[in-house]
Amino acid sequence: MNELKSIVKNLISHKHEEEWFEFKVNWFESHALGEYISGMSNAAAMVGEEYAYFVWGVENNTHIIKGTTFDIHQDVRNEPLKHYLARMVKPDISFDFHEMELEGKRIVVLVIPAAKTVPTAFDRVRYLRIGSSKVNLMEYPERESRLFDILKNGFPTIENTESEFQDLTFNKLFVYYEAKGITLNKRTFKKNLGLLTKDGKYNLMAQLLSDNSHIPVRFSLFSGESKSTTMYSVREFGNTCLLYSLDDVLRYGEVLNIPQADERNRIVERKEVPLFHAEAYREAVINAFVHNLWIDGNAPMFTGFRDRLEILSRGHLPPKQTVEGFFAGESVPVNQKLSDIFLQLHISERSGRGVPKITELYGEDCIELRENSIVVTIPFERLETKVYAPVGNENVPDRTEIPSVGTEIPPVDTKIPPDRNEKSMVKEPDMGERILRFCVEAKNIQEIMEHLGYRDKKTVRKYLTPLLQQGRISMTIPDKPNSKNQKYITIK
Repeated sequence: MNELKSIVKNLISHKHEEEWFEFKVNWFESHALGEYISGMSNAAAMVGEEYAYFVWGVENNTHIIKGTTFDIHQDVRNEPLKHYLARMVKPDISFDFHEMELEGKRIVVLVIPAAKTVPTAFDRVRYLRIGSSKVNLMEYPERESRLFDILKNGFPTIENTESEFQDLTFNKLFVYYEAKGITLNKRTFKKNLGLLTKDGKYNLMAQLLSDNSHIPVRFSLFSGESKSTTMYSVREFGNTCLLYSLDDVLRYGEVLNIPQADERNRIVERKEVPLFHAEAYREAVINAFVHNLWIDGNAPMFTGFRDRLEILSRGHLPPKQTVEGFFAGESVPVNQKLSDIFLQLHISERSGRGVPKITELYGEDCIELRENSIVVTIPFERLETKVYAPVGNENVPDRTEIPSVGTEIPPVDTKIPPDRNEKSMVKEPDMGERILRFCVEAKNIQEIMEHLGYRDKKTVRKYLTPLLQQGRISMTIPDKPNSKNQKYITIK
């Protein structure tokens, strides 16, 4: 029961419902519930989940625990509900109801096993969940065909998916292993590295590790803070052995990570501050490569903006991985064999420290779990040029335009407008100094954000993180840096 409670808590932590779980408070309609069982059982199989979950007692839109009065022992036309549903569901998938208590409130969970050998039907109709809707599976022949293929061959992975290219060569792979001090056996490497399907054909992982992966890997740079601004550079790192593409993206990050001369509080030696944290970037890139859902033919996407880098990997959390476990560093590889190769080559260490390292620096807000992708945002720590602001206006944020990496920095216009004089102008305080003055009494991130005049936490954290690293500000709950009750206080 404790395990099921953990599962429900994890489902609640998702931002949106997915096809394989549903929340209701007291809703009940017997035939529609049977349709849900069919649709969610088939949907779970489609996404590789072992079970689907129908939960009563949780509000659908807010995911707030409300409790429920739903009666699992009620009758449907003088027939016990469970018997009625079991009689109408084919084949028998052994679904079951469970009652529990969360936050002092009654919760009911219907655990629905995923379809195994044939699609699950209710009242002789096979249903499927698409988004939040139940549909007749026969009306979607392509999805029906895919479901039958999954039930026959298993959930598609880079190991069991046959490559459309069978004339693959692996010269670069051998060179890469040699450079790591490992010699591959030419007769057995295909089997040992898992490059073949059960039919002896090259699989998608073989394609990824071959001399030509046939998959582009691109790094785009934009001049502003969104993709609507000018794109001034696109670098191509794909269509080669995946291991070389990874190295190229990591090296390009080193090129972008320009050391900045820090003249602030200089006494003797000038300090150099990197644009972003190199280790966080490395961890995010490696995770993007090893956990990407390569079966759809798309690589991770790397994008640089004026104020940040975004690293997007395709897919979502793997089955048996929870949101809580993900942020805690309990790694569950999406591509097990590829993860093994990265470990063998000492590219990764499988210690699970990647995500916790990133969130320690930038907070959990820097990782966004979307429906079909995971995005890591690494903010830039720019040593920005000071701007001027009217006296007493402490809520005007620093809006100085700082060009993107690789662009020429325009000269700063220091002329005073004719309608103002020097006595009416003062330098706006440094963002760090403003935070230190504001946090004489402990403040949370929302309060700091509002004080500085910003609308997102990511921007505030790029000023807050250096203060924490310098020991000029501290957390009120240091042993739980990501606590919702976390506050920050200036060290006097």
